[in-house]
Amino acid sequence: MRETIIERINKSKLIAIVRGIADEEQCLRVAEAIYNGGIDLIEVTFNQSAPESFSDTTNAVRAINKRFGDQLYTGVGTVLTTDLVSISADADAKFIISPDTNVDVIKKTRSLGLVSIPGAFTATEIAKAAEAGADFVKLFPGGLFGGEYIKAVKAPLSHVKILAVGGVSADNIPELLACGCDGFGIGGNLVNKTWIDAGQYDKITEVARSLRLAIE
Repeated sequence: MRETIIERINKSKLIAIVRGIADEEQCLRVAEAIYNGGIDLIEVTFNQSAPESFSDTTNAVRAINKRFGDQLYTGVGTVLTTDLVSISADADAKFIISPDTNVDVIKKTRSLGLVSIPGAFTATEIAKAAEAGADFVKLFPGGLFGGEYIKAVKAPLSHVKILAVGGVSADNIPELLACGCDGFGIGGNLVNKTWIDAGQYDKITEVARSLRLAIE
């Protein structure tokens, strides 16, 4: 399964990020909206300021898995500890994403057969993550610094698969791809909470389609 997920990320290049949405039914509707727009990878994040909501995150992952199976692969984000890696694995998450480079989290993720995507920014952090076993490195904030930064980092670290997260949109995806970026995580620019609260899931589908077109 690990190799299947890696292949899917390499091919799709887009991961939708669901943050700050605890309601299971809303998560399912978001998942359906992004899938209808052509995105087949979704990250549901832990809210570190509200540990009592961790079970809501894992329940949402389970619900999405049950509804979509292998049509839409789920992962968990903002994973800061090895305990949260285990909790995510129990919910059948397929990949683990973090905002930081924590070697213990990377190794635990790999030991459980999951895809590891830690966060990093500097060349030192990126190299450290890759050495620890990361499958991809989340460059955060990637989109805010533009393609030239990615190009500069990838020059000596061309063997590392980099996913830009933060400030990524359909407008800057072509530039980032041209500079060597290997994929993207899209949060607020796609999974817009105002649209969700208003029940405007069609807008999420529309943006997902524009992102897919930007990739293609």
